Amino acid sequence: MISRRPRLLGWQLGELVELVQETPRVASLYLAVPDWPGHLAGQHVDVRLTAEDGYQVERSYSIASAPEEARVALTVERLDDGEVSPYLVGELRTGDKLELRGPIGGYFVWRAGADPRPVLLIGGGSGGVPLMAMLRHRAAARSKTPTRLLYSSRTLVDVIYRD
Repeated sequence: MISRRPRLLGWQLGELVELVQETPRVASLYLAVPDWPGHLAGQHVDVRLTAEDGYQVERSYSIASAPEEARVALTVERLDDGEVSPYLVGELRTGDKLELRGPIGGYFVWRAGADPRPVLLIGGGSGGVPLMAMLRHRAAARSKTPTRLLYSSRTLVDVIYRD
């Protein structure tokens, strides 16, 4: 359960416990985060990387896991000219740690059972990641809310979560 009381967002460490290659350019990172406060479907986290020389870079990534799941899943698309995504998708290994801050955001969230009206989710490419969190939450909560997903992708190979 997420507290409604505002809290200061600090950095915490998450350990990569599984990496699933979703497409040739996209991977899901499953992280164990010991002090995770819980999240809502649709929220995101900031990821911070620090180089040996002290240089730091931060990027935001949508959470792909349902709130009911023990691990925090982030699905990341590798951008060829990216500073962070090539490392996360191509270099990160099981046991590596990442700095996370979050969960963040409350304007684009969905709570199973909060509203009985039908849900229409529309997204494309990596924009489907928070929608997957909502679908996973719906399944975990055994919600009967009528739900449809309209998803667009450049090619069939690029469809994230195709299986």
